[in-house]
Amino acid sequence: MISEQTASMEDYLEAIAKLSEEETSVRVTQISKRLGVRKPSVTAALHKLSEDGLVKHRRYGLVELTPKGRRIAEEVMRRHEVLFRFLSEVLDIDPETAQEDACRMEHSLSPASLERLAKFVEFVLTCPKGEPVWHKGFKYYFEHGERDQELVARCFGADS
Repeated sequence: MISEQTASMEDYLEAIAKLSEEETSVRVTQISKRLGVRKPSVTAALHKLSEDGLVKHRRYGLVELTPKGRRIAEEVMRRHEVLFRFLSEVLDIDPETAQEDACRMEHSLSPASLERLAKFVEFVLTCPKGEPVWHKGFKYYFEHGERDQELVARCFGADS
């Protein structure tokens, strides 16, 4: 959640973390391409992140997250993943839109809300009988404006 750093700075940390997983080294050019911003913007952001103790970067050199920067990046990525799963798997929003929306929403979700949402996603996707029918029921409701009684019975039947 945004506190000391801005949403933009969180995006940089997240991009650096993901690039670190994909590549052996991270450079300004890669960050620029990933975020769709100009190199001078990346350099300015890295300067600020370096001042805040979140990245290590020297001019024309590699970019590396500090332990504090990695911790924040991992928190942002977790928020993104929970939101993406909620949007795509529970609400059945197409993956591209879910990605874009999760990117916008990830910066303002409190830790308490994140934990509730994460548990809700797991709960909804796993019926008490072990069948993931809640999201099917929601999709049916969304498309038809009424509940699918067969799905309700399967998930909350008398023998559950």
